[in-house]
Amino acid sequence: MARQDLVVSRVLEAPVDAVWRLWTDPELVRTWWGPAGYSAPRCEIDLRVGGRYLFCMRAPQEQGGQEYYSVGTYQKLVVGERLEFTQSFADAAGNILPAAEVGMPEMPDEVRTVVTFEAIDARVTLLTVTQFEQPTGQTFVYAVAGWNESFDKMSLSLLEERW
Repeated sequence: MARQDLVVSRVLEAPVDAVWRLWTDPELVRTWWGPAGYSAPRCEIDLRVGGRYLFCMRAPQEQGGQEYYSVGTYQKLVVGERLEFTQSFADAAGNILPAAEVGMPEMPDEVRTVVTFEAIDARVTLLTVTQFEQPTGQTFVYAVAGWNESFDKMSLSLLEERW
C-alpha cells in the first residue's frame, strides 16, 4: 500500500503558550479532540519523555455513540515548540490494539507524530501536525478532514478562553 506523510497546519489567533496548553492540559484537550460532532470524555496525559497519554473519542449518538481510544508515548518535548509522540489504537485500559482489530487494516499499528508550535507574532501561532507514513487513499482524506475539524473546534476553544 502506498504511504505518505500527512501534514496539516492551521494559523490560530492565540499565543504559543495558549496553543501549547490546548495540547497538554487534559481538560483543554477534551474541548477539541476529535472531528465535528465527536466528544472526548476521557483524556489522561503524563507529559514527560517516556510518559503516556490515553484519549477517548466518542462518536455522536446518530453515528452509534462508539468510543475509540488512542494511546501513545511522548518521545520528545520542547515546551512551546514541539511534541513528538506515537499513536496507536487502544482499549479503554490503554492496551495497544492492532489496527486490523479495530477495522482499519490499512493503518500502521503505531504512527509517529510531530506537532510544532511556531509564533508568527505574540498573538498568532502556526500549528502543524505531521503523521508519518500514512496510507494514501480514502483513509488519508478522512484523516485530513478529521484534523481540520479538530482544528475548527480548537479555534472555538481559544475564543472561549481568556488567554
